[in-house]
Parts: sequence; C-alpha cells; structure tokens
Amino acid sequence: MAQTPDTILKEIRSKSFRPIYFLHGDEPYYIDSIAEELEKRVVPESEKGFNQFVLYGKDTDLTGVLGNARRYPFMSERQFVLVKDANKLGGIEQKEQLARLEDYALNPLQSTVLVFCYHANADERKSFLKAINLKGAVVQSKKMYDNKLPEWVASFCQREGVKISPKAIQMLVDNIGNDLKRLSNEIRKIMVNLRVDEGIDASAVERFVGISKEYNVFEFQKALMHRDVLKANQIATYFSSNSKDNPLSPILIILFGFFSKLLITHASKDKSERGLSTELGVNPYFVKDYLLAAKNYPLQKVMHVIHYIRECDGRLKGLDGVSIPEGELLRELVFKILH
Repeated sequence: MAQTPDTILKEIRSKSFRPIYFLHGDEPYYIDSIAEELEKRVVPESEKGFNQFVLYGKDTDLTGVLGNARRYPFMSERQFVLVKDANKLGGIEQKEQLARLEDYALNPLQSTVLVFCYHANADERKSFLKAINLKGAVVQSKKMYDNKLPEWVASFCQREGVKISPKAIQMLVDNIGNDLKRLSNEIRKIMVNLRVDEGIDASAVERFVGISKEYNVFEFQKALMHRDVLKANQIATYFSSNSKDNPLSPILIILFGFFSKLLITHASKDKSERGLSTELGVNPYFVKDYLLAAKNYPLQKVMHVIHYIRECDGRLKGLDGVSIPEGELLRELVFKILH
C-alpha cells in the first residue's frame, strides 16, 4: 500500500527510516521535501563525507546505483544513497535492470537508505514497485487541487508555528496558485521579516510577496463581487497594461472557480455559515462574501457569466481563429459581467 507524503515525513522526523524509498509524481514539492528530510537526518553531518552519496540519473544507471546501495557504511550505523532525477536513470525501463532492482528491494541492505526521486508519475502496478513497497515506501506526490490549497497553506503555517489570516491565505493562493514550492518559499520569506509575536496578514503579503495592495486578483474578484464598476475597470486596465505579470489565463481560472461556487450558493438549501462553508469548501470567513455576491448576481446572471468566462477562454486560445490582445479580452469580459 502506497504511503502519503505527510505520513512518511512524520515517520522520518521521528527518525524511523526505511531501507528504500521510491518518490514519484507530478508535484515536485513533496518529492524534494522527503528527500531533504532524509538527507538531513539519516547520516550525521560529521559522517556525510564517507557515508552519503548523491547520484544523478543522467550520469549513472541502475547497476551503478545498486553497487553503491550494497556497500557497507564506513564506521557508521548506516549510509545514505540519493538518486536525483531517477526518471532519467539508465536502465529504468529495461526489464533486466528492473529485475535486479526488484531482487534488491526484496532483500535490501538494512544499513543503507536508498532513495529514488522520480519526477514523473510511475505505474505502481509494476512488480518492482510492489517489491519496494514491501519493505520500503512508494510515495506519490500529486498536484494539489485548487480547492485544497487554502487548507494546505493554513496547515503549513500551523506546522511552521505562525498564524495567518484567511484573507492572507486567499491572496497567496489567488496570486501564486498550486505551486507548493513557491507557496512555501513565499511564506518562509514573510516569516523571516516578521516580529516574533507577529502573524501573517494581508499587509504582510502585500509588503513581502510583492502583490500590489490595490491591484491584485483578490481585490479584482472583490470589486466584481460588489459590482463596483469603477474599481473593477481600474484593476482590469492595470492588468491589461501589465499582462506579463498578470496573464489572463490564471485570472479566468480564479473567476470561473468563484462563479461556479456562486452557482452552488444559489442551489444550496442550507444558507448557514457552517453549511455553506462545508458545501463550498471555503473558510467560514468568506461565506458572507458569497451571500453578498448571490444578491448582486441572480442565478440566471451567474449562468451567463460562466458562459462569458468560457467564451473568453476559448477566444484566448484562438478557437475563433482571431488573435485578440489579452487586455481587450479582459475589458470586454468585465463589461459583460457587470452589465
């Protein structure tokens, strides 16, 4: 049975190590995080020169990796063998080589911790991965769904020992998206600049992440929510003149997500804060925003807006055979949403 990244990280932090790990998936954050935790903890700093080996897939093959794995540590309890870019490893698709890896996985050297960082999705039904999972761990790191990002940011901050406001979470998620590596780096960058007793709020995100206080996706969505014609057009004009830093495609994804949730708000029988929070998958803090938006956008209008967003996305991708500047598409979409 495959293990979750969080379960494995907890295990490693308690200094419980398995003899072999196969880390794979399309989300590099957890692959890198698990490898880094193992690199920090398996071999003491003073022994790394003799008992830690970092190999690169493009420079070696499975024969070389297994040769290193079968060595005994030098005057130490264990050695650490890390294979980066294992998806580029010579022999990783050859049956003979994989059979040797499978044999090793069934009877791994207990004094070696062998780690494969495979930056792609692997087929866990393959026999060599089943063999690894018997005494080691096969861990898949999947891209996170957008609706899970606020919860992930909140949990990350809790683990790091810093409080974060719901608005700050939403600003980070809306402006960075599901790049977990960048999200974690930006949060740590903010933390470095905070006082000991200070939490992360919207102003901290504005100051240290470089998000404009007035002209960001969060404020744009808020202006549309309130049907604030002046503010929405000001932000749309700003985005249009800074399209490199504010590409249209991510903006459309955020707007589509918002109005889709607004559709659920209209359809929901339970309009209580707790009920809508659960149904929409948002922090209770934002439920009042959806209730306000539902008053400003009747059900029929919401359905039209979703159609406009999809239409804009199609035109952005050139489906009508005409190339239109992003700024022009955005301004036209804003007009259709607000009128």
